[in-house]
Amino acid sequence: MRGPHNLWRLIRTGATMERTGAMTQAMDALDAPRAFRILARTVVWPFRWLGYKGDPNLPPLTRAITALGPAYIKFGQILSTRPDVVGADLAKQLQVLQDRMPPFPRDAAIKTVEAELQAPISELFSEFSEPVAAASIAQVHKAVRADTGQAVAVKVLRPGIEKAFRTDIDAFYFLASLIENLSPASRRLRPTDVIAHFEGVVHGELDLRLESASASEYAANTAGDEGFNVPAIDWALSSKRVMTLEWVEGIAASDIDEIIAAGHDVTVLGPRVLQMFLTHALRDGFFHADMHHGNLKIAPNGDIIALDFGIMGMLDEYTRRVYAEILYGFIKQDYKRVAEVHFEAGYVPADRDMDEFARALRAVGDPIFGMDATRISMARLLSYLFEVTERFGMQTRTELILLQRTMVVVEGVSRSLDPHINIWEVSKPVVEEYIKANIGPKALARDLWHTARVLSRFGPRLPQLAEALLIAQSKESVAPVAQSNRWQVLWLIVGGIVSAGIGAAVMLVLG
Repeated sequence: MRGPHNLWRLIRTGATMERTGAMTQAMDALDAPRAFRILARTVVWPFRWLGYKGDPNLPPLTRAITALGPAYIKFGQILSTRPDVVGADLAKQLQVLQDRMPPFPRDAAIKTVEAELQAPISELFSEFSEPVAAASIAQVHKAVRADTGQAVAVKVLRPGIEKAFRTDIDAFYFLASLIENLSPASRRLRPTDVIAHFEGVVHGELDLRLESASASEYAANTAGDEGFNVPAIDWALSSKRVMTLEWVEGIAASDIDEIIAAGHDVTVLGPRVLQMFLTHALRDGFFHADMHHGNLKIAPNGDIIALDFGIMGMLDEYTRRVYAEILYGFIKQDYKRVAEVHFEAGYVPADRDMDEFARALRAVGDPIFGMDATRISMARLLSYLFEVTERFGMQTRTELILLQRTMVVVEGVSRSLDPHINIWEVSKPVVEEYIKANIGPKALARDLWHTARVLSRFGPRLPQLAEALLIAQSKESVAPVAQSNRWQVLWLIVGGIVSAGIGAAVMLVLG
């Protein structure tokens, strides 16, 4: 139900922020204008008593977010990786949201495990610990398999989490519709589509069978990546609300002091996190889309261990090539090419001025090119990027939302490990390698060869299809429009055969 009753949820959100003291803290962190502060307080203050009290032992903003529910917690997790946007103190407070949420009782977890796996806990595990990590949607227990003695991690969904998320998502939809109706200029950002995309991602997190499949695919893709590991899934002890995987030891990526004390080189780990993300996004088109500190560990041998595969991103080949060319253009400071790619992909309306757009992009890229992270304000950069997209009428690309959000999160993790990281220099080798392999003559030959393979499946039927089209064309009763359509299909078949031949020939020449 996405009706006006959700207005109550939004009022309670503001009231909770005010009651817990989070409103002032958030305004200070975001450096909100005085007029906006006054307006917000004036609207919210009369409803203060309706807000959730939350846990008084937590800092104000963390207290408000945890009281409001899982969708708000997800948003807080993203902010926790952006100390340059919300401030170091606030970012540190929000890190609690990543893997140190209040757990639910062990007995409730055991009930879920027994119901899902249809066996007494004693038959499944010889040991089943208290929660070792608790996040917004699920928590993890360390256990030992009764039959093999192998140490495993057992992830269990929170009781009632599906209903709680449904409530939050409905309120978000209502807010998105209000924004679109009250502010026509916001429609280019497609708020409702953004929420729909987020809803789809969250539903994937609420079915641990899908997460298990994602983890298995991710492990297969990254098996050869040096310095990066994914725990193996135990399919026999996994279901919709329970997931079991091998237990791995390591230091949480947020414990920087402990990582350094263990002898790990953070100037190596920081770039590796960013490069691994780019490699998986570009090379595989399948990447970890929730790569915050709480989902990463540093193994004793220095490997990066990825955890929690509920949110994974996918990019088709075309989108990956567009994304790589845009990144490569920024790295090379070739803003004209970056602008061309935006227009070619349809990201910017064709009636806008390409040269003017290229100059606007230069104003974004040049000031930060060559700077280390300590001198870059991502808050100002993102603010200016938003102005550019609004000025040139760019619509929100739902297929890139997850990629863009994750890029921000991953860059924040990398910066926390190595504050002086240069994101352009770190990205350059990964993007260049992808460009060489996927854009150029070899890529064209591979595309044509793929076309040949697809058409080969219809090989035995091509003569009959062509003959049928010619017979239909010869009949006087065929309408001109239908004739035109049939000739288009015929030329498509002929063109496909020619393309297949060219592809095969080029592949032979290139070896």
